[in-house]
Amino acid sequence: MADLSTAIRDALLTAEPRNKVMATRRLVREWRKGRLPASFTVAMPDRPAWPDRLELLHPGQMPKRGRGGSERNRIALWHSLAHIEFVAIDLALDIVGRFGAEMGAAFIADFLAVAADEAMHFALIERKLNQMGASYTDLPAHDGLWSAAQETAGDVAARLAIVPMVLEARGLDVTPTTLERVRAQGDENGARILKRILDDEIRHVRAGSTHFREICRRRGESAENHWQMLVKRHFRGALKPPFNDSARLAAGLSRQAYEALA
Repeated sequence: MADLSTAIRDALLTAEPRNKVMATRRLVREWRKGRLPASFTVAMPDRPAWPDRLELLHPGQMPKRGRGGSERNRIALWHSLAHIEFVAIDLALDIVGRFGAEMGAAFIADFLAVAADEAMHFALIERKLNQMGASYTDLPAHDGLWSAAQETAGDVAARLAIVPMVLEARGLDVTPTTLERVRAQGDENGARILKRILDDEIRHVRAGSTHFREICRRRGESAENHWQMLVKRHFRGALKPPFNDSARLAAGLSRQAYEALA
């Protein structure tokens, strides 16, 4: 009988987006029903499988996306969101497969729930793109999100500090503005999708910050100081205001900590 790590590895190595979504939903469902032992017998791949037809560019080479309401700009926006959510599935799976054995049951449950959410988010956005006559992989995407995973593959605290607590937290800052812009264009369906994603991402960031603080407690570290040190060591960008302080507070992030690095 397969165990959780084998099912996660298989999903990570599934390249076709819809098949990855289905594999993720299936493994989370089987684990919740007790049919997938929470044991870790196989290593995670260095990289997940993504569609061959997806053109990956360095973040600095990505074409600038217009902010107007033209069909081209709207497709570019939703395509970029689709890529973020697609990679987020792999990030959530990888953190469980890579660190679940050392972190335990609550960590596994929290991040498998994140993986299921991200799969649902991607499916919603992919359907949105299809309704616009487009598909995921039609446009180039960048590899910055997975680069952060590779940078933090050796330390669960670093992974939590960078992926949920910096990269996903950035989504809390920018999504409300995107939501209002989409609503102003008359796209109420798109606004509802973004509101659902924003609400879920608060929970995802909170899961990351909660487990990060617990690691720091066990290690005898100051969570705030340790987070700042890990961000300086592993994050190559900058923390840019304005911040969505209310959403960040709901997600358990320290305003004093992130403003000090802005």
